Amino acid sequence: MAKVVVPLPDIDFDVTEVAVPWKLLREAGHEVVFATEAGGQGPLPACDPLLLTGVVFGKLGARADAIACYRELETAAEFTQPRAWHEVRVDEHDALFLPGGHAPGMRQYLGSPQVHALITAFFATPKPIAAICHGVLAAARAKQANGNSVLHGSKTTCLPKYMERAAYLSTFWRRGRYYRTYPKYVEDEVCEALAKPEDFVRGPRELSQRGTRDDDRAAFVVEDGRYVSARWPGDAWLIGKKLIERLPVAAPPRALQA
Repeated sequence: MAKVVVPLPDIDFDVTEVAVPWKLLREAGHEVVFATEAGGQGPLPACDPLLLTGVVFGKLGARADAIACYRELETAAEFTQPRAWHEVRVDEHDALFLPGGHAPGMRQYLGSPQVHALITAFFATPKPIAAICHGVLAAARAKQANGNSVLHGSKTTCLPKYMERAAYLSTFWRRGRYYRTYPKYVEDEVCEALAKPEDFVRGPRELSQRGTRDDDRAAFVVEDGRYVSARWPGDAWLIGKKLIERLPVAAPPRALQA
């Protein structure tokens, strides 16, 4: 069994990008450790509520399967009793998963020096790391001792500019800058952190079709050794599977052992 740490903000993380990989990891027999800024001394973590109800006219929210995973997650002990960011030790965990989200509360996590230090520490090891959407931005902001991003020299994807722009332009009349977490596009900031332009892989153009538990045809990830990255919630099932491929095979439940 592997122990996978997932840092979160207190609020506004993406429903799908957190709950779907958690569901797959738990089904595979691995342990997920959630961590927030204050841990058990702070508020219970909560997703972006608009993704449960729909951003505009009940649309642009999480799909039903992801919401079902989140409803399970809400009562899980590891979620209701998170660790604090500063308590997480790399040598006590086997992998790191960096989820995304675009609502304002994500800035607590995306801009945290504590989270960046944790990411840098993981990249200094050979342990598996996965990042999706804005989670790649957190990695881009984490620095090595030489000042380069930990992604310098790696191939990656992230939330593509065309996706971020399309979501903003279709909803600004109702939600303002809800889909623009920062003035700079995620793709632009991530690309600035890379060693060369061709290390960014945008993937096939997609605005509606998503991968599912049983069908990865609409999903896309970039694999670079132990590091795997994805673009948006439509890739959540696939990146969860790809992270699991990089973990030790979990022992079967005790009741099933011979």
